[in-house]
Amino acid sequence: MLTHSDLRELQTKSLKMQGWIRQQTFSPENEKTLRRFSSWEVAELMLGMNQSTFRGKLAADPTLPAGKVEPDGRQRWFSLDEINVLRRRLKPRGKSLLPERPKGRAFRTAIANFKGGAGKSTVALHFAHAAALDGYRVLCVDFDPQATLSHSMGLTDVSEEHTVWGIMARDLVHETEAQNNAPRGAASGTALPQRSIPSSITGLGLQDLRVADFIQPTNWPTIDVIPSCANAAFVEFASAQYRHLNPEWSFFAAMSRFLDQLPDDQWDLIFFDCPPAIGYQSMNAVFAADMLYIPSGPGYWEYDSTTSFIGQLSEALEDLAYGFEGTLSADKAQLPKVFHDVKFLLTRYEPGNDLHRAMFEAFGNVFGDKLTKHPVEMTRAVEQSGRFLSSIYEMDYRDMTRETWRRARISFDKAYDEFKETMLPHWEGMSEETLSADKVAKEGEQA
Repeated sequence: MLTHSDLRELQTKSLKMQGWIRQQTFSPENEKTLRRFSSWEVAELMLGMNQSTFRGKLAADPTLPAGKVEPDGRQRWFSLDEINVLRRRLKPRGKSLLPERPKGRAFRTAIANFKGGAGKSTVALHFAHAAALDGYRVLCVDFDPQATLSHSMGLTDVSEEHTVWGIMARDLVHETEAQNNAPRGAASGTALPQRSIPSSITGLGLQDLRVADFIQPTNWPTIDVIPSCANAAFVEFASAQYRHLNPEWSFFAAMSRFLDQLPDDQWDLIFFDCPPAIGYQSMNAVFAADMLYIPSGPGYWEYDSTTSFIGQLSEALEDLAYGFEGTLSADKAQLPKVFHDVKFLLTRYEPGNDLHRAMFEAFGNVFGDKLTKHPVEMTRAVEQSGRFLSSIYEMDYRDMTRETWRRARISFDKAYDEFKETMLPHWEGMSEETLSADKVAKEGEQA
């Protein structure tokens, strides 16, 4: 017979192995470090120019970052900080190398499906890294208690207070205080009851934490993370308790309210890695998102699960729209929830597999232009990246044949480029709406 004590003993053994795995994956100091990128990668894959042109520009301006030459080689290798300096300063044919960035807040994308192994964390990781190499500043929010994205970003020692759970508990206290301090009579004459939050919650001091306290830097200088951890799994139980304490608390908008407190220009893109379930965390992610990306494997069962996911998500969002109708008037969020776009992305795709091709066609017949044109292919390099908690962008192409590495990178590049092509028009539209609203508000003040 086994009890919780036996489970704890098994975990202790596993943690010892986890430490060994990190030593193989990270640096000898047990910290994940970001490699340098070769002049070939920088010139052709990031800045879009041939190597001779790139070398000529470096030679013509000695104030530009020159990178480092390894003792046993002749090629120069650049840090991401140096690459971003080059991106700001180089203007081939007078054209800026900075990515397009509409005014206003960051664009938010939730990567969700409740099928485990669909590739949510893999897609979130690769999109974040691709965006950073594209010149964007990225914030990732890890809603998954498995914390795969957090671990892949090098964060392994995180307390549950600094996860999504801490944000939701903080929001509960703030929102309850705001409701208690609001005028007590509604137009109908019905007064809201006073709500009391027990000291077991307020005593944690989460309500006193600053927004920045939940955000952690990573080994990528332009990527930050709101991490998750294994202990954050109890957020579903805690959230149910919180709703009992205050049924009027719009729990699903906690992350949206949190992100609305961030400076508009601190990040450009925000990616949410969702858990394999529809619960309090995933609902916070999809409610805060501007666009929904749904990864799926190329098999029948994955198709079946994805169909169930969008059906249950639809029902959950509909229930929220009716259950909380009219209670979010003071928020920037609106009910019913509106997405600027929804996209389906096939992962682990093998072009030579007849079943995969048939399923790609089936997805296309059902979802039409909502299915992305470029699935993420399963290659040996992609398998390796998953085993070592690294993206293909972090892996050094010298550790395998360049063709193997490049094939995997091209697959993710195409998927990211299609994401960017889809996202930018919506982001520009959001920017125009914000500018119009600000203009109207300013005119109203002047009048």
